[in-house]
Amino acid sequence: MEINVEAEKQAILKDYRQLLRIARPRMHKGDDKRIRHAFELALDAHKHMRRKSGEPYIHHPLAVAKIAAGDMGLGTTSIICALLHDTVEDTEVSLEDIRKEFGATVAKIIDGLTKISKISHQTESIQAENYRKILLTLSDDIRVILIKIADRLHNMRTLDGQSRKNQLKIASETIYLYAPLSHRLGLYSIKGELEDLAMKYTETEQYKNIANKLESTKKDRNKYINDFVRPLQAEMDKSGLKADVFGRPKSISSIWNKMRKKQVEFEDVYDKFAIRVILDSPMEREKEDCWRAYSIVTDKYSPSPTRLRDWISHPKANGYESLHTTVMGPGGQWVEVQIRTKRMDEVAEKGLAAHFKYKENKTKAQNTAEEAIESWLMQVRDFLKNQDVNPIEFINDFKLQLYQKEIYTFTPKGELKILPAGATALDFAYSIHTNIGDTTIGAKVNNKLVSISHVLANGDQVEIITSRKQRPNDDWLNIVTTSRAKSKIKNSLREEKRKIAEEGKELLERKLNQMKAHFTNDNINVLSNLYKAASSLDLFYGIAKGTLNLNELKQLKVVGGHLEIVKPEKIGRPKEEQVQENYTEESDIPKNAELVIFGESSSQFPYEFAKCCNPIPGDDVMGFISINGMIKIHRTGCNNIINLASKYGYRIIKTRWTAKTTPAFLTTIKLVGLDDIGIINKLTSIISGEMKLNMQSISLETNEGIFEGIIKVFVKDNNQVNKLIAKLKAIDGITSVIREEI
Repeated sequence: MEINVEAEKQAILKDYRQLLRIARPRMHKGDDKRIRHAFELALDAHKHMRRKSGEPYIHHPLAVAKIAAGDMGLGTTSIICALLHDTVEDTEVSLEDIRKEFGATVAKIIDGLTKISKISHQTESIQAENYRKILLTLSDDIRVILIKIADRLHNMRTLDGQSRKNQLKIASETIYLYAPLSHRLGLYSIKGELEDLAMKYTETEQYKNIANKLESTKKDRNKYINDFVRPLQAEMDKSGLKADVFGRPKSISSIWNKMRKKQVEFEDVYDKFAIRVILDSPMEREKEDCWRAYSIVTDKYSPSPTRLRDWISHPKANGYESLHTTVMGPGGQWVEVQIRTKRMDEVAEKGLAAHFKYKENKTKAQNTAEEAIESWLMQVRDFLKNQDVNPIEFINDFKLQLYQKEIYTFTPKGELKILPAGATALDFAYSIHTNIGDTTIGAKVNNKLVSISHVLANGDQVEIITSRKQRPNDDWLNIVTTSRAKSKIKNSLREEKRKIAEEGKELLERKLNQMKAHFTNDNINVLSNLYKAASSLDLFYGIAKGTLNLNELKQLKVVGGHLEIVKPEKIGRPKEEQVQENYTEESDIPKNAELVIFGESSSQFPYEFAKCCNPIPGDDVMGFISINGMIKIHRTGCNNIINLASKYGYRIIKTRWTAKTTPAFLTTIKLVGLDDIGIINKLTSIISGEMKLNMQSISLETNEGIFEGIIKVFVKDNNQVNKLIAKLKAIDGITSVIREEI
């Protein structure tokens, strides 16, 4: 295909001018020249490179820079780094070149981004250990991870050009790490888009279904929003408040999550949109004006007494401020209303960068929010310092804190401590100081004596009681919920373990001397294999504690000071391979589906269907090579396979159904409806009579006129399931019919 060089040049210049327009509000004198210099360097460095779509590669860094400037509100330094983020990794430009042209700060950020890129290319997927390295960049400069999120967002927007396997791998990584990180950094708009784009590739059918329904109901929804907003806007104007009242649709992924969580149909999700009231208020009147607006809303529409959320008096730890209430709108429909100022809205949309933009005349609430953000970043840095933690364990602990809801607690002197919901008195102690946590024996909550495992509630005032004789123990790990507390306890336990291990090391050294064997790393490795110890530390510790018997050394012989195993024992797998897949127990589904694995007939490979999601023909599926070599087949939207794909992408294999299938796949249908005489007869006449399907079981439970039913039925593919669901929905009195995932 002939390339129109002039047309491509004009498209690049158009992209660049758009970037300047977006960046201009935050530019200072001379910034335009610096950005131009970065653009020209990137343009020249990438001049021979093209994306998989065929377009010049420079469009990608320009797009990342526009996201950084527009969606995140970042400044000139970040824009320059976004433009240059792939140069050191992919071109002849060196880090020293960057340092000479743009200074040490830009070079440091580019270095962080380059390390992430190198990590990403080491295997087909970013693995758990590599996640840890990515997160280490938080301790250097937060802009590294912000630009990386912008880079990931553009890659997700242009994912169509990738292979199906890469789409699933990248989408899984996105939903596993980048969306939660965006949430924690306050980038709610980006978080929602990342989740939607990930769903588009992992749960394509559900994504299209909801998107189509949103489009088909758009006219009615807009009419309802207008009817709801019109009287509110009039009252706001009459009161003298400068307010913009409008409706905003919820993301497709959030609607899907509600459908799954509440097990309802699309039509039964009431909050498919939210009403926003955005106030133009000076900072000193923000709180007052928000509550005035709340009064107007609740005077017009009756509020739900259990659905008020005040994040203005106590902002979230990522700086989010807003009033949320749910009110009864026209036609008996519940509607969520969010009230905040323009400044708060910018923080809500753009996160950290926008928050730190407001440095002058901050209110107490804003200071608290900034302190909370800094506190969280300090905790992350502290958490990341631990070098010898298992990477899988690390990433699971870290993820705990990304999506958790928050509670507000206080010290005896009234200092605010923001903790995740479910936090205990021991978590509170570690939030103050490690030494206080390590020596905690109890607490007083609202002046009442409680144990260290007491779960705290919103508004609790907590006084920690300590003793110099107290030391952490293994049970404490089951008491705490915060990653900071878990990390500190593990550090203390490891330190104690090291002290005990020293004794074991001395015992072993003496024993080896008696055997005339050398105390070397090679011999220690032989012993670790013999005792199935994960590390030399575990080996020494087990010997000291007496759980490892030195009599086992009789299985060894000494040749020239070297140990050799006489009776070979099964050697344990590397840590990474010790992942437990207990949720993928063998399915009842017969193994005669027409699957294609690695492009070949599935009959050539050992495989079974994952019981966690029960895939059937027609579902989007992917395979995962488990630790015993068995290929487990999952639905692409299954949470378990998303987690596995994000950690072990190299073990994901391309899998698909062919047209040829057999009618022997068990699926579960859940129904809810009004109890009625003859309901079972109606159900069975459709399933067995009309559709000629075989049922494994049917069970119905009724309570006060409402029944819930579970039907297990054999089908040939998901088209047959969808047809069955449609027919069951048509029965009078049936309010919900869904296919259960588990």
